[in-house]
Parts: sequence; structure tokens; C-alpha cells
Amino acid sequence: MSKISNLFKGGSGSKHKSKGSPSAQEAIHKLRETEEMLTKKQDYLEKRIEQEIAIAKKHGTKNKRAALQALKRKKRLEQQLTQIDGTLSTIEFQREALENSHTNTEVLKNMGYAAKAMKKIHENTDLGKIDDLMADITEQQDVAQEISDAISRPSGETFDEDELLAELEELEQEDLDESMMSMGGLPSVPSSKLPSSRSNERATTRRKVEEEDDMRMLASWGT
Repeated sequence: MSKISNLFKGGSGSKHKSKGSPSAQEAIHKLRETEEMLTKKQDYLEKRIEQEIAIAKKHGTKNKRAALQALKRKKRLEQQLTQIDGTLSTIEFQREALENSHTNTEVLKNMGYAAKAMKKIHENTDLGKIDDLMADITEQQDVAQEISDAISRPSGETFDEDELLAELEELEQEDLDESMMSMGGLPSVPSSKLPSSRSNERATTRRKVEEEDDMRMLASWGT
């Protein structure tokens, strides 16, 4: 077994025995703390590198030994900064994977709860009775429609169709008279009723008889 494995697992006689695996929330929190710590270390190393560069510039060719020592320290600091960058990338990747796994677990758990709830709801549902239930609903809807039709049907209304037709003719005549008045300014129709067709025929016959008498009288005068 490698030393690294022994370091993380610990011996069988270790005083600090594991109390169980940490939860996803705890692991994510620990990873975030580690990221913050390494970020602070990055800031510190960047400032140290700037300081060593300033020291190297200060000594320059006047004190080559001090300038070279400053540049060597700068190189070591840059190596540490590069290692921290890589470590931060690994931790960030691990944290994102853990967050995604935790989210997926919660989603699956909630979906499982929903499935159990649906199963419990359907336990008391008899699929074989659904057709009978729908038939009963349709029948009751038909009965309700018949009742509505019976209630809304008019009752006790008796009208003379001839009277209605006569009233309709009067209304049409009124519309015609109004149209003629608006179009040509024709004289208004007398308010009194027009003579019936029989009265007209009698007047015509009377005029013909009178005309024939006048003609016979004229003929007798000529002789």
C-alpha cells in the first residue's frame, strides 16, 4: 500500500477513527475553505515575487550576488504559484463535480417521492370502473341537457299566424313609404284606407254605364 494511501486512511490502531462519511454539503464547504486559503496564498506569493523583483532591480550590477539571490527566490515563488494554480483548478473541478452529484441526488430523491405519491393515489383507483364512470357522467350530462331544454321551452303561447302576416305586411308597407319619402319627396300616402278591389270594380262599372248612356243620348240627338 502506498504511503499516500496510509496517510489518508490511517492505521487500524489510530486514535482518530472515522465517524462516517461526510455529507455532500460538508465536503463542498471544506473544498470552498481550501479554495479561499489557496487564493490568499496566491496573493501573498504574488506580492513576494514583486518584492524580489524590486530587490533585484535595486542591486543590479552593483551587487550581483544579492540580485541573483533575489531572482532565485523569485523563481521558487513562481514555482509555488504555478503549483497552487494547478491545485486550485483540481479543487474547483472536484467541487463542481460534487455539487452536480449532490444536485442529481436531490433531484432523483424528489422524483422518487413523487413516484411513491402517485402510486399511493392510484392504489384506490380501479381502472376497470373508469369506463362505467365515464358512461354515468355522459348519461347525467344528457339528463341535465334534457331538463334545461324542457325548462327553456316556451309554453302557453298561441298566436294567429294570419294576424302576424298582416302585421308584417303593414311593417313592410311603412318601410316602403319611408323609403319613397326619403328618395323623391313624393306626397304622403293618405291616412285613410284605400278602397278595396270590389269598390274599384263597382266604380268602373258605373262609369262605363254612364258613358254608354251619354253615347246613346248623343246618337239620338244626331238623328
